[in-house]
Amino acid sequence: MSFEPKNNDPPTDGQQTVDISTAETLKEFEKLVADLAQPTYLFRLYVAGTSLRSSTAIANVRRICDQYLPGRYELEVVDVYQQPAMTKQAQVVAVPTLIKELPFPPQRFVGDMSNTERIVVGLNLKSR
Repeated sequence: MSFEPKNNDPPTDGQQTVDISTAETLKEFEKLVADLAQPTYLFRLYVAGTSLRSSTAIANVRRICDQYLPGRYELEVVDVYQQPAMTKQAQVVAVPTLIKELPFPPQRFVGDMSNTERIVVGLNLKSR
């Protein structure tokens, strides 16, 4: 069974406006769905002050995120000396520690984050 329109008259201006509005709404919806398919990542990187190891970890995480998650990540750097309560709540026992909070499930990486392959594969951004 096929559907055929009963009215063969050309569309009126009102119908054309509805069609344009529908097309714009559809484009907006498709963009939202595409954004959902690529989640935004939330990372917390726990560091100890401004040490060389902390600076290296920050630079490495930013480089990895810029390369593999451009525009799709938030990075919060937490200094364990400045925010000890937050550090305790996250149960961080070594620094630098990177915690991926979102998307679930959370994951942890410890070290200066120089092993890019381990981080990228661990986050399922690339297969081995």
